[in-house]
Amino acid sequence: MAASTRSLKRALKRAMSPSLVVILGATGTGKSKLAIEVGKRLRGEIISADSMQVYQGLDIITNKVTAEDRAQCRHHMISFVDPLVSNYTVVDFRNKAVSLIDEMHNRDKLPIIVGGTNYYIESLLWRVLMDTGKEASLDGGVEDTDRKLDLEKLGGAELHKRLMEVDPKMAAMLHPNDKRKIARSLQIHEETGVPHSSWLEEQRGQQGGDGLGGPLRYPDPCIFWLHADMKALDKRLDARVEEMLSVGLIEELRDFHARFNQQKVQNDSQNYQHGIFQSIGFKEFHDYLTAPENSTQQEREALRGKGVEALKMATRRYARKQNKWVRNRFLKRPGDSVPAVYGLDVTDVERWEETVLNPALQILDSLCKREEPPFPPIRVQGAELRNKRSRHTCDSCDKVIIGDLEWAAHLKSKKHHFHVRKKLKSDTASDDQSHCTATPPAPDAETQTNQLVFSQDAHAAH
Repeated sequence: MAASTRSLKRALKRAMSPSLVVILGATGTGKSKLAIEVGKRLRGEIISADSMQVYQGLDIITNKVTAEDRAQCRHHMISFVDPLVSNYTVVDFRNKAVSLIDEMHNRDKLPIIVGGTNYYIESLLWRVLMDTGKEASLDGGVEDTDRKLDLEKLGGAELHKRLMEVDPKMAAMLHPNDKRKIARSLQIHEETGVPHSSWLEEQRGQQGGDGLGGPLRYPDPCIFWLHADMKALDKRLDARVEEMLSVGLIEELRDFHARFNQQKVQNDSQNYQHGIFQSIGFKEFHDYLTAPENSTQQEREALRGKGVEALKMATRRYARKQNKWVRNRFLKRPGDSVPAVYGLDVTDVERWEETVLNPALQILDSLCKREEPPFPPIRVQGAELRNKRSRHTCDSCDKVIIGDLEWAAHLKSKKHHFHVRKKLKSDTASDDQSHCTATPPAPDAETQTNQLVFSQDAHAAH
């Protein structure tokens, strides 16, 4: 292994290929562990692409790497934003991270991007952002500014009406109830004078662009996806929550709440949708943290238990969301600008070196030598080109559905079939009522003759 590592270091220094390594995966799959091992062996430095880890505080709940881990390999983009800042955007992240990557390349260091915040990672891999000074992703990331927050206070119908007036193409692609995305599109138009849909068309029309955005920012990135059997991962995530509790999670939340959130709660101005306060775990323990002082010990324990279960459930749900993003934005992504994704199975932690570390190093070695890796990348067979912005109206359910896949799923849903049957039954009842109350006129002689001829012809055909 030592000899192959030295060979890989030489190859990296000569070719600087891949241009960077990206480690994807659901929470709890060991992304940081792999990043540190690769970084130690290959002169790498790690950039955290986690939207919650940029903030100072809540180190346990945001699962930041320890000081010991950071001592093994240099880390960037962790704990440098004040926790009370709520308008740190993906553009801010992108600009700082791109500068870091360029600087690493100049020092012959391998940038290793680690994280699970999808639009942070996409902002580095693809040219999918615009610089309005405030705004964020054109087709994925959602970042908030004061103006956008003001717009979101309006009703969905009013927002959609305004967007229809200035950008009917974008309005047709967004669900009327999706206030956040509608507000973002309105803000883009206000700040640039150009419709959001026009920006998207320009990006996708660039050389190397595709249906989901602009071209790749860096050539030949190496992307690893750490995945596991979900039942095994669920058990691991539940165990991790218990471990967090044992090392002081509740105390961390209580202290953070007292310093940064207690006054907001008293003023009824707390917001768990923005900044570090949207960290999984904080809002789940809201009832426990804000329990009245005269609450009994039994009541407090019940609220604590409720928070623990809510945290476990939210963590499992988030893991599935992260995996879904990898499948949709990488494995099923249409176009030619999609880099290869190499899957590493982390189900069995006892075989970690065999199934994760060694394959990753072998793949990197082959890529540096411009050779075919010994393990093929993952691609979903038969992934169809689909329109994620297509608009469908279901008259039976009185709903607007955005996206081909969502429409197909809706047509198969139990609710849709229930409303179809209900509407059919209602229409049949109306027809019966119509027959009962209206007496049709008696047919004249010519009509009777024609009916008889039609009946005879039909009988002959059978």
